[in-house]
Amino acid sequence: MKKKLILLFSISTISLPAFCQTYITDVTVVDVEKQQLMPHQTVTITGDIITGIQSSEKIKIPASATIIDGKGKFLMPGMTDAHIHFFQSGGLYTRPDGLDLRKYRPYRDEINWLHNNMEDLLRRYTQNGITTVVDVGSTNHFLQQRDSFENKSYAPYIHMTGPLITSFESPEFDSLKDDGPFSLVSTAEEGKKMVQQELPFHPDFIKVWYIVNEDTEDSIETTAKKFEPVFKAIVSEAHKNNLKVAVHATERFTAQLAAEDGCDYLVHEVDDNLITDDFIQLLKTKNIIVCPTLIVEDGYDNTFGQRNNYSFYDLTKSNPEAIGSLMDLKHLPDTAYINKLKSWVNGRMSIDNHIDSVRMANLKKMSDAGITIVAGTDAGNTGTQHASSYITELKDMKAAGMSNWQILRSATINPAKIFNKENITGSIVVGKKADMILLDANPVDSLDNLTKIALVFHKGAIIDPDTLIKETPLALVERQVNGFNARNMDAFLEPYSNDAQFYAFPDRPFDRPFIKGKENMRKNYAQLFKIAPNLHCEIKQRIIQSNFIIDKEHITGIDGPPVDGTVIYEIEDNKIKKAYFIQ
Repeated sequence: MKKKLILLFSISTISLPAFCQTYITDVTVVDVEKQQLMPHQTVTITGDIITGIQSSEKIKIPASATIIDGKGKFLMPGMTDAHIHFFQSGGLYTRPDGLDLRKYRPYRDEINWLHNNMEDLLRRYTQNGITTVVDVGSTNHFLQQRDSFENKSYAPYIHMTGPLITSFESPEFDSLKDDGPFSLVSTAEEGKKMVQQELPFHPDFIKVWYIVNEDTEDSIETTAKKFEPVFKAIVSEAHKNNLKVAVHATERFTAQLAAEDGCDYLVHEVDDNLITDDFIQLLKTKNIIVCPTLIVEDGYDNTFGQRNNYSFYDLTKSNPEAIGSLMDLKHLPDTAYINKLKSWVNGRMSIDNHIDSVRMANLKKMSDAGITIVAGTDAGNTGTQHASSYITELKDMKAAGMSNWQILRSATINPAKIFNKENITGSIVVGKKADMILLDANPVDSLDNLTKIALVFHKGAIIDPDTLIKETPLALVERQVNGFNARNMDAFLEPYSNDAQFYAFPDRPFDRPFIKGKENMRKNYAQLFKIAPNLHCEIKQRIIQSNFIIDKEHITGIDGPPVDGTVIYEIEDNKIKKAYFIQ
């Protein structure tokens, strides 16, 4: 049977048999290895393997093939976020060791939410063209859950460690058993045993937190040297079991020791000193891969300092509950503590700017020297959202001086080298996995074009990214509340239908809308956002009933006392059609 899928919007998710062939015709191939564009190519996929790349003028297409018109489009490898954590949501309550808000949300609730929403997060990665993720610090429970997604086309390939083996104690995570993300180690024998304890859960690699405790009187060098025998034992035991070792080591001295003692992957770069040529040579000699991880500290600082400036992309592509929780600092009861935190964080801006400048300079030097750089976000940490934060990380790498080609390599072929899979995936080459994204615009011209995804090819499936996240009434209402709190007009209005109607009772009866149409909403709320820059809506109570969401809202930041009211949102055709405000 001949199937022609010329119109891209007709595709949702199609899984093709292993023998079925797909032809992507007249497309420009983004060759990340040779750093060149190859226009007017036809790429053949058989099952989940690339089986042909030829000039479109020379190829004959069999009548039984699936055909996708690639004219004017760009085909590049699927991307990898090489530094994430599934035991963290990206929300406010996810790291009690950084900000302990367990009296407002029990940490067990946070962990349960993450297990229940892991599929949602995975779908968002694929939707954003990220077809592989590397979880560099997880739990035994998530290792078990990982296996359930192995054959799901909507899920990226997942590489995952077990709990972080750490020299630094985090008592907030004690007594979590298989949900514990950290294993505190103090002796070489304990280190070996911890590696052995992870083996039954089949981790893809081992992760070590090489943390220097700043609360001691010892120098960085002394503290790091004390841990070195333990680290060596962990590396030896991991390598004996054919597992690579990833390390968090942000000081130059600890990173140097980790490199000298056999680590394979530095998941952060040095940020306390400018690196030397000797250090660069050490990384090259040892063939160590480096993930700069630039944006994660900004996520904390912007959240705690209450200076987040969310983009439309952030607010529409993130999990709405996770990103929405970051704004809870506006209404949590302990205002004295929250204001103290805000002042402290904002007072550190000059220090943080210095650290950023060191990090940026070191990335430029490593990239120019030919160190294998991979792109990773540390997603899951407070303020760094799963999937949607990736484009921000790439843009920071650009700001550090990397070229777009270097960044595309860091997102595709370079991460494949972490697990020696560069001959299997990471570039568009005959014989490799057909793990690819079809873009509407040239990513070499602009990194923003990486967000313009027409199709994803993954695990033998052709996926329309717009079909990966099922729209729900709750998600629509959550997104518009987030847009309101962020005072981002486009994000606020996105969930509404063009002919939406807004009713205000008792000022007007229910048969007379206060505002009619999205554009009139834009005019009214633009004025409100202008005169009330500190607007904030807290949801006190919520009822979900079929296609109705009923919220009890508490609104502050307006001129005068706070406003309490109930809003009934009516959803029709996956948009908010009507909103009834009752005061």
